[in-house]
Amino acid sequence: MDWLRRDPVLAASCAAALLSTLFVPPSRAYLSYLDLRVLCLLSSLMVTVAGLKKAGAFAFLMGRILKVVHNTRTLSAALIGVCFFTSMLVTNDVALITFVPLTILMLAQRQRLMAFVIVLQTVAANLGSMLTPLGNPQNLYLYGRFNLSAGRFLSIMALPTAISLLLLCLALLWIRPEAVVAPVEAMPACPKAVLPWAGLFCVCLLAVLHVLPYGLALAVVVLAAAVLDRPILRSVDYSLLLTFAFFFLLIGNIKSIPAVSQGLSTLLNGRELTAGILLSQVISNVPAAMLLAGFTENYEPLLLGVNIGGLGTLIASMASVISYKLYAAQESARPGRYLALFTGINLLFLGVLWAAAALL
Repeated sequence: MDWLRRDPVLAASCAAALLSTLFVPPSRAYLSYLDLRVLCLLSSLMVTVAGLKKAGAFAFLMGRILKVVHNTRTLSAALIGVCFFTSMLVTNDVALITFVPLTILMLAQRQRLMAFVIVLQTVAANLGSMLTPLGNPQNLYLYGRFNLSAGRFLSIMALPTAISLLLLCLALLWIRPEAVVAPVEAMPACPKAVLPWAGLFCVCLLAVLHVLPYGLALAVVVLAAAVLDRPILRSVDYSLLLTFAFFFLLIGNIKSIPAVSQGLSTLLNGRELTAGILLSQVISNVPAAMLLAGFTENYEPLLLGVNIGGLGTLIASMASVISYKLYAAQESARPGRYLALFTGINLLFLGVLWAAAALL
């Protein structure tokens, strides 16, 4: 039963999907519940980003950025900023998996600052990722579910993202600028290793923008990965794909029960922003987006709700759990202090952005 402890969201989604089959017996209709576009695009992106990381693209980027820092404030700004901006293209969880370990290494002698910076990195990754359809799984799902154009998506999320960046800049003022030793040199990245994966990322982007068929994009990515670096295919987070599949099944079955479907639609109408934020606090924002999107066509407040709702509790965004685990794995870690700091900062950001979104 180790998988239950390793991935409680997968376990919960599986249990909920199985429970729903008691009310809607299995049939061929189940196949129509699956959103193949989302599953294919998510798979393609995960493979491609894993390839870029292994080729050294992110390490090279971080090394170049860190060459210009002069004190603890600029160092923190670089570590937080790289999470904010890279998450827009490589997802919030990948940004944190990649850059939080570097923060732990570089701030090993400054434990209090380390916790503060990692919390802000987590906030930055969750908020930066909301700008683009590629930034996180819920965006990719809602982008396809409501058939949005890239321009429309960006127009909805641009102002909240700009406000988020301003809040992060203000938070940096709490860091006292103290001199630091020149950080690591930029790690070399081999163009021959990076370019094929960069090309595959462009293929994924064209599929997201509806220029290429999503099935063709997945086939190209998988075949190329098998030739370039076959072990990369084993690094894909298949549990996330299974979680999506189970939620597709659950939502499809709920919508097949007229009384339940109608009741949820009526309850949600006009309350998408609040529902997205509050539900995210208890089941995380990806399943919240998938569940609520089945019962409303009012996509703008829902999109804002499940993205802003990634702030708040530790489980509001599963990416937040990643950075917590990385921090807590240290011998000198103080998990209780981290959680208190995390909750306070997240609630502050959540309150400001919730109020701003309500006025949009």
